[in-house]
Amino acid sequence: MLTRNWPRHLLCLSLSLPLGSALACGPDFPMRLLDNRGQTLAELPEGNFNFEISRLGKTIAGLKNVTAATHNPDDMYGDASEPAAVREKAEQVGLSAEQQTLVKQLRGLTDARQVEVQGASLPAEIRLYVAGAVAFATGDHPLAIEYFNKVLALPADQRPLRSTWAAYSLGRAWFAMSAEAGDVIEVLEEARAAFRQARQMSIDGFSDPLELGVASLGEEARVLRNAGDWNGAIELYEAQNLHGSAVGYTSLKQLMNELAELPEPQLAKLLERKAVQQLVTASLISRMGWSFDEQPSNEKKLIKLLQDSTRGSLENADRLAAMNYQQGDYASAKAFLENAGDGGLAWWLRAKLAVRDGDKNAAAAAYAKAAQAFPQSEDWGYRRTPDWDFETVQPKCRVEGESAILALQRGEYLQAFVQLYRSNSLYWFDAATVAERVLTVDELKRYVDDNVPAPPALTQQQRDNYVPLPVAASLRNLLGRRLLREGHYEEAVGYFDNPDLQHKARLYGEQRMKADAAWWPSKRASALYNAAWTAREWGMDILGYEMAPDYATFGGNYSLESTELKVGPLVAEAEVQRQKASEAQPDERYHYRFVATALASRAADNLPHTSQAFAAVLCNAAGFNSSLEEQSALYRRHVNEGPYVVWAGDFGHQCPYPDFENADKRYVTQVTDAARTALRPYKWPVQIGAIVLAVGVALALISRRQRKSRKR
Repeated sequence: MLTRNWPRHLLCLSLSLPLGSALACGPDFPMRLLDNRGQTLAELPEGNFNFEISRLGKTIAGLKNVTAATHNPDDMYGDASEPAAVREKAEQVGLSAEQQTLVKQLRGLTDARQVEVQGASLPAEIRLYVAGAVAFATGDHPLAIEYFNKVLALPADQRPLRSTWAAYSLGRAWFAMSAEAGDVIEVLEEARAAFRQARQMSIDGFSDPLELGVASLGEEARVLRNAGDWNGAIELYEAQNLHGSAVGYTSLKQLMNELAELPEPQLAKLLERKAVQQLVTASLISRMGWSFDEQPSNEKKLIKLLQDSTRGSLENADRLAAMNYQQGDYASAKAFLENAGDGGLAWWLRAKLAVRDGDKNAAAAAYAKAAQAFPQSEDWGYRRTPDWDFETVQPKCRVEGESAILALQRGEYLQAFVQLYRSNSLYWFDAATVAERVLTVDELKRYVDDNVPAPPALTQQQRDNYVPLPVAASLRNLLGRRLLREGHYEEAVGYFDNPDLQHKARLYGEQRMKADAAWWPSKRASALYNAAWTAREWGMDILGYEMAPDYATFGGNYSLESTELKVGPLVAEAEVQRQKASEAQPDERYHYRFVATALASRAADNLPHTSQAFAAVLCNAAGFNSSLEEQSALYRRHVNEGPYVVWAGDFGHQCPYPDFENADKRYVTQVTDAARTALRPYKWPVQIGAIVLAVGVALALISRRQRKSRKR
């Protein structure tokens, strides 16, 4: 019984469980600076740890960076088998086929002495290095050290292939011995010396296909970390990171995690050192370790200790000011900014503090200096905003975007638009809002004509692969749609970015102009209806607002939450009035459907109500899906004014094309039919009256003839 009815039991069980919230996944949307202007100006976006540490440390003169073509042997993200495979491939360089085979066989031995015997035919540097490698692999570190030293003792011209390898491996062997050595410091110093030797040999041009010169930085840093020299270890990892090794980056993150776990007295002592202080600052302003806006448990301890250790410091002042600003300690931020110099971050913070103080003129000047100071290429990477939008922070663009908020408040609308537009796609939503809602159409057209030439159209292959439009093309499309909406039909066509859109825009404009010029009602109705159909079918492409309410930027597939713009500290009355003047009519999503319905209604106004065309126009308009209210109104109009048609049972869905040509015949019959309908209740009196009238007219004519004949 239970087995046979298990689906029912499962259903009952599922219905008895508490219902959780249903979460739907959707696309991520970029941050809009104008959405919450006060928050935009107040917040300082978190930095990017990768970028911040790229500012720290120094490269090693003469040492080459790692390359993508070669594998980094200490890359912790590689597959377990990959380092051995890469090493094996590198080990074959410079050897004959027979030597390659022999080396591979020797690698499989477990007795380093046998390697010397069986590899007697190999060059000395190869034979001795492989013997040392076998000894290291079997855990015989003293013997490995002996062999690696033998390689390095050879004349330089006899060890071109394995010098760097031997020195690097020598350092690893010494470090491995440190765990067992009595004098740990001496052994660690031997390891450091070997790693420095490996680095120098790489610089001097000895073969280094595995880029061990860069890897030696991380190995030496590990030695220093074990010896308690955090500052020295950080500096070496910083150098390794600057030379392109991912291990340098991940090691600094790991060191930061270890620092955060240290007892306060020990950490306070370490924070007296410059490299430690800078690493902790980079971590804090980058909010490393945060998860879903949740602060790590030990971060407050780090902040307090860093603030205590850096009061009055002149080093790294702009970053320390940023850290204090993010924590809401504006007084300390101001103090650090006094010694922060003229970098972009320093001026950005000065601008934000001026906004807080209500000095918008000083803020505007500081924003201008910040925008000038930040390099165009500076990129802090990807972040999530408090509202869970995403932002790619390029400080120069972000600073100009914030400055645009103040420009809007001052009434400098074109300047605000240009500052936002220069961000390219980063703040396109904000630039588009200003372009179609704040600027007048003449202001926008003048700017586009002078500064935004048409970019090359995307190929069909690019469109098929969803290559995004250049922002310049998006702006020109926006202008084209706005010109069409505002009745500049002929001007609009040239701004659309491809022949298909231009064709659609031209058809719409031609029908609108044809309707305006037509004097015969059915011709006017035909043009209006065709314009309505075009608006409904292609409205998003040729009439839609880039942003609210249509969101042509998403193809109309999504909409964003929007709030009513109100006059306030950062929004002037003049801007509010401009936005109201340019809002969609009606201000409803897919507003072009309402435009299409209105055009169709005007077409019906010009048609005889008894014609098929009148009914068909209303039927098709009801299918434009503008709103349920308009659909109902169109149907009621058909019922009250239109003719009976057999297809009215599926009104708005199965509608024929309007027969405009035959509609002309109905202009006369509509009048006679109306008179006949009005007189139908008085049929007999009218007929008798007509007979009496006819008899009277006949008698009058006879009488007139008789009078004329008498006069003759």
